[in-house]
Amino acid sequence: MTDPVPSVFLVDDHDLFRAGVRSELGAAVDVVGEADEVRAAIEMIGERLPDVVLVDVHMPDGGGQAVIESVRRHHPEVLFLALSVSDAPEDVIAVIRAGARGYVTKTISGPDLIEAVLRVAAGDAVFSPRLAGFVLDAFANELPDGTRASADPELDQLSPREQEALRLIARGYTYKETARELSISTKTVESHVSSVLRKLQLSTRHQLARWATERRLI
Repeated sequence: MTDPVPSVFLVDDHDLFRAGVRSELGAAVDVVGEADEVRAAIEMIGERLPDVVLVDVHMPDGGGQAVIESVRRHHPEVLFLALSVSDAPEDVIAVIRAGARGYVTKTISGPDLIEAVLRVAAGDAVFSPRLAGFVLDAFANELPDGTRASADPELDQLSPREQEALRLIARGYTYKETARELSISTKTVESHVSSVLRKLQLSTRHQLARWATERRLI
């Protein structure tokens, strides 16, 4: 007797990407629904109670973290696997803290994605190889009261959003690309970068990139 295939729900704001994922998963799972925005995802997941939810991290009306936190308050048995273009440490840590069982990037192959879904359904934690270190480092520095030990006072003075913008700009993203990645306006990105430069007492993006590289933030 074969084991039943896990039921899966897809959450991503790109129709073509969802169609591609559904095709790649094939008969290995039972796709019981999909949604392209946070509110609909929360409602439909609560109705259908899939075994695993494949969820994007960044969407225009919120993102994976909001979906995970809302659903898990009422249905902690539903398991989440983040599937994102982003490999930024802050994104990985945010969704894991929200309750996701794993995080893989959209460069993953079809067979590896199927394996990741099956492993999460079985109760395992799954990460793309280079992302696992982010999680281990984050929780290794966590204190008993849930706060983090301060390893870099200069970095700690930046807000989480400023740190996100810093990492992307330091990697060579344009303001427009950073805005799209973080689902914010270009003007907001410019404001974040100006604030980062002021707080770190830097004057150019080149200095910013060098500062981030020295701290292995990119």
